[in-house]
Amino acid sequence: MNGNERGPARRVVVTGIGMVTPLGHDLESSWAGLMAGKSGTGPITHWDATGFPTQITARVNDWEPRAYMDRKDVRRTSRGTQLAWKATQEALDRSGLDLSQEDRSRVGVEMGLAFGGWDIVEEEGRKLEENGPKRFNPASATAALISSAPTFIAIKYGITGPTNSQVTACATGITSIGEAARRLQRGEADIMLAGGAEGYLTKMAISTFSRLGAASTRNDEPESACRPFSGDRDGMVVGEGAAAFVLETLEHAQARGAQILAEFAGYGLSEDAFDMVAPEPGGHGATECMRIALQESGLGADEIDWIVAHGTGTVLNDKSETAAIKRIFGEDAYNIPVTSLKSSIGHAMGAAGAQSAAALVQAMQTHRIAPTINYNERDPDCDLDYVPNVSRACQVDAGLCNGFGLGGQNASLILKRFTAEDSD
Repeated sequence: MNGNERGPARRVVVTGIGMVTPLGHDLESSWAGLMAGKSGTGPITHWDATGFPTQITARVNDWEPRAYMDRKDVRRTSRGTQLAWKATQEALDRSGLDLSQEDRSRVGVEMGLAFGGWDIVEEEGRKLEENGPKRFNPASATAALISSAPTFIAIKYGITGPTNSQVTACATGITSIGEAARRLQRGEADIMLAGGAEGYLTKMAISTFSRLGAASTRNDEPESACRPFSGDRDGMVVGEGAAAFVLETLEHAQARGAQILAEFAGYGLSEDAFDMVAPEPGGHGATECMRIALQESGLGADEIDWIVAHGTGTVLNDKSETAAIKRIFGEDAYNIPVTSLKSSIGHAMGAAGAQSAAALVQAMQTHRIAPTINYNERDPDCDLDYVPNVSRACQVDAGLCNGFGLGGQNASLILKRFTAEDSD
């Protein structure tokens, strides 16, 4: 089959992953930090947070973009795009793909950010106010665009296939992977680079989440501030980072002898239609997107081995997500370990769902699952197995990731282990 010719949905596999988090600038160091139960949260030091209710973030420290891109490109890109570029480079390196040998009209990019270039807008706005237009960076207009991440990646690699930027708030990373898989299933491409990124730890961003009452104010305890599902939780920690995937059709991956890390199994979307900030209390929208993903996967509720939760650490989100998981999985819910990575790496918004998916694939490879750290007190409304504080051995053959965004945009993704017998 070629071009956009339609036929049976093609199978989609994962052949490469890249990741940047506050625990490390690559997949291996990030995963090692998660396994060790480390926290990437610390005090804000890159600007003066005196007087701010929230004075902590989960920041990617020691970040030097010129190690990965030239000086001109650094000036023309936002921090989010830079993080996306680094994760994509790693994913491609790990996949063994040489795009120069591929038909790049059959390669596409789905890379999303929720907030885009807020760092550019804030910095250039300050320069404009202080110095007038002569010092203003004309590249800031394109650098601040959310779509600058996928287009920058496409330009650098000469990719001319379908290129797009998903924007579904905190669900962005999952929708980017899900929509990329759909393009492959429909025959629009043979290879998709997909994922999410965010790099916006600015005064405006921290002020926003502080004023919304969504951010933790445990400024004296930054490393233990984010406490998803714990009875003493008081809000999320705003984070940053990226995760990128190389997705291929099974046919393409096998033809080049690629190592297949996992297979796309199911994907679901829904909308709360309730509030721009708060989740629907009963978790009915979250229930629906999980139901759709599970139905597409063809897996039974008892075949999901790990759930990587949205788990922000806010009182409302964790309660509603728990209710949704129990509604979908019934009694099986109590047998499925549930982890929130945000306890360790913060809430990286557009990157969060992609980071969760990367962790899911790593769990399949290493037979271990990450903990929810900072879990101190049982909440009667959150009564599942949240893998408290310590990683554990676990055979993960299939898992589910959740991403629930502002405005009630919900997404769930199911990945499963690929075995050679499946392709016979």
